[in-house]
Amino acid sequence: MSGHGDGWFEHAPCGLVATTPGGDVVDANGVFLTWMGHAREDVVGRPFASLLDAGSRLFYETRHTQVLHLRGSVEEVALTLVTADGTPLPTLVNSARDEQAGLVRMAVFKATERAQYERELLAARRTAETSEQRVRVLQDVSSSFDVSATDEEVAESFAAAARDAFAARDAAVYLTDDDGELQLKGGTNPLAGKVAPVPSLRNAAEVTVVNADEIGDVYPELAAAMRAERLSSITVTPLLSDGRRLGNLACFFARRTDFDAQYFDLQQALGRQASQTLTRVRLQRRLAFLALHDQLTGVANRQLLQLSLDETIAASAAAGEPLAVLFLDVDDFKSINDAFGHASGDMVLFELAARLTASVRVGDLVGRIGGDEFVAICARADAPAAEAIAERILEVTRAPITVAGGVVSASVSVGISLYLPGIDEQPDAQQLLVRADAAMYSSKRTGKNRLTLAHVGG
Repeated sequence: MSGHGDGWFEHAPCGLVATTPGGDVVDANGVFLTWMGHAREDVVGRPFASLLDAGSRLFYETRHTQVLHLRGSVEEVALTLVTADGTPLPTLVNSARDEQAGLVRMAVFKATERAQYERELLAARRTAETSEQRVRVLQDVSSSFDVSATDEEVAESFAAAARDAFAARDAAVYLTDDDGELQLKGGTNPLAGKVAPVPSLRNAAEVTVVNADEIGDVYPELAAAMRAERLSSITVTPLLSDGRRLGNLACFFARRTDFDAQYFDLQQALGRQASQTLTRVRLQRRLAFLALHDQLTGVANRQLLQLSLDETIAASAAAGEPLAVLFLDVDDFKSINDAFGHASGDMVLFELAARLTASVRVGDLVGRIGGDEFVAICARADAPAAEAIAERILEVTRAPITVAGGVVSASVSVGISLYLPGIDEQPDAQQLLVRADAAMYSSKRTGKNRLTLAHVGG
């Protein structure tokens, strides 16, 4: 770790800290000090553990230190720092011993958004558990959904649960789409396409019962359709979360008319449970997305790139199909930050990530490997295909980007690493990335804003 005069150190996109092997802070960059609200002299010389809350301090002094001693590095450790004004700051910390310098180097990443999602997920789970205890007949209906559950799977499960629990002939779950319209996601509506939706039922604020014998004067078409389908009653239960409508649960009955207090209590409980389960699985999907995607740009992060590249190499080797890995670096990105500020620099990275994603083919994966460096994994891409993709990327990134304070003219340098099964020896992910990185630097040396191609056997 360099002294604090180095620009890259001071303005890195994360907090950087160096400590002695015993844990005393030797240096910290400006980003870390800004987050913490401390002056450098307030931090240097004090134990890093003193900057943590009680729980994190205990973990840092026991588990973190032990693993660092045994392995030499620790990755993605969740620690909560306490800022100068007492505000907790959730972070993820990577630590590594530098034996030559006699230091421990630490990279600190904010995890505020992730922590908020985890708190919301925990609250949603606790609320769902309370509801399950009160409604034993439905206690297992939401427990089977994991991070891969879709809205359709949840809707189908609750439609089946309602049909069984209430002895309904049919049940249907409608969920609200992005335009605020209700769409059938699970179960069956025997009246679908036979009668226009009734607005008062679609927007019901509580459990509503409709009896065919009682609505003829108000809704004659609905009453006629119900009689034609031999339905005596319909109940509609709103699915709500924090006052926001997620959708509706509808139950259709051939004979039942004895809707008592117990029925309404159970129907309301099922509606709450369905809403809580939907909220939970959506939060789980969001957390899973955050774990594998860059929080600034939304493209794949280093972990997802590594997993995908390992799988793609194996698949390419098995199928005998070519594979191209593109390594991209924004030209003179530091000058953009210097001229327009880091917030504008982040906007440029966000826009370039969107353009890169639009430039590759369907099925290709774009990710941010760090800083202003991106990677694209392009399966079944030979040299001409890879060069065509790279040329599109070069073209779209040249277009001006409007930011606060002006217009940025950005470009990228591209390096392509090509693997040809049957000609090249099968590489590992690191070899492909290193070769693509080297090709990218060749593009930098020969004028930037261009591509350079290499292959494993080259």
